[in-house]
Amino acid sequence: MVMITYAISFVLSFAIVMVLIPPLAKLAFRLDFVDKPRKDVERKIHREPIPLTASYAIFVGFAASFLLFSKESPEQTVAVLIGSLLLLTIGTIDDWYKTQGKDFSALPKLIVQLSAAVIVYMSGITFSGFYNPLSGEYILLPEWLQFVLTILWIFGVTTVINFSDGMDGLAGGLSAISAGTLFVVALVKGQNTSAIMAISLVGVALAYLRYNKPPAKIFMGDAGATFLGFILAVIALDGAFKQATVLSLFIPILALGVPIFDNLFVVMKRFMQGKPIYQADASQVHYRLLRTGLNPKQVVAFLCLISVCFSLTSIILLLLGV
Repeated sequence: MVMITYAISFVLSFAIVMVLIPPLAKLAFRLDFVDKPRKDVERKIHREPIPLTASYAIFVGFAASFLLFSKESPEQTVAVLIGSLLLLTIGTIDDWYKTQGKDFSALPKLIVQLSAAVIVYMSGITFSGFYNPLSGEYILLPEWLQFVLTILWIFGVTTVINFSDGMDGLAGGLSAISAGTLFVVALVKGQNTSAIMAISLVGVALAYLRYNKPPAKIFMGDAGATFLGFILAVIALDGAFKQATVLSLFIPILALGVPIFDNLFVVMKRFMQGKPIYQADASQVHYRLLRTGLNPKQVVAFLCLISVCFSLTSIILLLLGV
């Protein structure tokens, strides 16, 4: 019966996104809410205007499944949805600036992303501690450290998924693989709520990929990418990080390995060069691979393969019970 619920959750979230994206794409053209090609920006590799409205379909698909099937407490359900709406709102403003050929200030985005993370923390979804694998004793972290680690995790994952959204099919593919991995983790641990969230996210990501695979017919913009990152972070906190030992803490990190490790490298490089960390450029791994001569489809396939390898490693760690 539980597996049927997961199947229905997946189908519902997938179907909603598939149905909503075409009319939202048409609406984007009518409102001129499209990502326009810019020859002066190396990161803009498409040649025609692309609608920026997939994020709303993704949110509705996930929210419908989450509300129908999740057994999360009312406080935590509201916190996740409020945090999501905050990110969608600030992301939409950022995307609108892009349609005008302008850059939106990083400070409002930073404040809103941190606020969404704090709301989730206040609801009780936190990284509270871990088990000592030698003694079996649970090590409860001080509250201030719980707060810092929870906020850093949510903000960090939200940011790295957004940074990875630079090529058709990439952020959606990486998010689907990561969510699928976290779904397996939740199943093994018997965590119903995080499993529902994860399988719902797999559904919306795969449906989005139907329209975003190269050459993309629609983008999710900052609004959608930050939403996916935010939900992935919450799933890990609500699932994989619970009852974790020191070594199994690496399970969710490996599940999100490609965007995390690539963007840690990018941030360190920008910091050492004295560049603003939030300043968009073409330093992510997908752009570096493009410059080696690979085409966009090959780059996406290669990075998704690496992501699958990271995910399989995380599942092996899980099954070993380390």
